[in-house]
Amino acid sequence: MANTRLTQRKQFLYVANGAYMAKRSVVVQARESSSAHSSIRSGFTATKKTGNAVRRNHAKRRLREASRVLLDQYGQIGWDYVFIARKETADTNWRALLDDMKLALLNLRNHHKGVIVNQQQFAEQNSNRNSNTTRNKS
Repeated sequence: MANTRLTQRKQFLYVANGAYMAKRSVVVQARESSSAHSSIRSGFTATKKTGNAVRRNHAKRRLREASRVLLDQYGQIGWDYVFIARKETADTNWRALLDDMKLALLNLRNHHKGVIVNQQQFAEQNSNRNSNTTRNKS
């Protein structure tokens, strides 16, 4: 599926009025799109509090790659997402960044159902999956 980018300020402001989930290394905002489209749109931003231009660009590159990996599986078609870098984004371990983003996307996906997944539940689900996988390989 082709994911498209949010490019205009009004698109970012529209998504900012939706739901959001803040994690240690990333803030994810999500809102059902106002336009009728059959893709997932995403935008990326980093404020000057994140660091100098090199650090901001590095953080945004990491967010773009993480969203490329996770959005098709955990995003919702017809929704817009904005990923906001934090100071920790550029230096966080890659696996930790993916886990933070995945957890935020899952919580936003279930937001309208009133289901919130916390870090402990997320770790338990992953350990159960890993133990089932190792059992199946034997």
